[in-house]
Amino acid sequence: MGIQKPAWLDGLYAQKFFVGCCYHETVKKNEKNVYCLDCCISICPHCVPSHRFHRLLQVRRYVYHDVVRLEDLQKLIDCSNVQAYTINSAKVVFIKKRPQNRQFKGSGNYCTSCDRSLQDPFIHCSLGCKVDFVLKHYKDLALFLRTCNTLTLSPDFLIPPDMGDENETSHSTISDELQNWSSGSENFSTAMADNSDHNNPQYQNRHHQIVRKKRSGCICVGDQLQRCLMRTSLQE
Repeated sequence: MGIQKPAWLDGLYAQKFFVGCCYHETVKKNEKNVYCLDCCISICPHCVPSHRFHRLLQVRRYVYHDVVRLEDLQKLIDCSNVQAYTINSAKVVFIKKRPQNRQFKGSGNYCTSCDRSLQDPFIHCSLGCKVDFVLKHYKDLALFLRTCNTLTLSPDFLIPPDMGDENETSHSTISDELQNWSSGSENFSTAMADNSDHNNPQYQNRHHQIVRKKRSGCICVGDQLQRCLMRTSLQE
């Protein structure tokens, strides 16, 4: 029996792209526009570092449909006779079928599955149309599949910093710092009573450790420090 659709091909056809990533809901640029062939899932740019050793395929958008670069897809499967389109100087092919009903057919080429008018010599308007045609007539995809052990994203693909995890870490660090400061405020106040000069090495070291934390939390920590110093001065 011939080879049916491989898992990565089924996943590419079934997965949804350009929808928000559920793992990065709170960050910007979280649309899923990358397909991981090893996990068979769609991922967003923030997920890419977790899949950096996997084969990754970038998915683009053209006239409201998902497309991939012909150069990338050719490494995975034979795309001959599939009509390609040009986007930003790169040739792309549609992933899914684009049905088009026609009552009358004129001269020229038409898609084997969608009846869409095509340029000569193409006979498939998408990858999905060709796969269905091959399985229908040849019952086997083995001759059309290609071995690809490495597939990386194009150099122009930008991976944004994962601000979600960074913010979570910074907030946790600031909270812990405030908690530690509160629990040790009595001892610190005693030390400051004996060394009220701000040039004291103990004060400078403590202040430096706090200010080194995430800038977004420096203001609240600095205010906490200032209030504590004011209370110490009043007690004197």
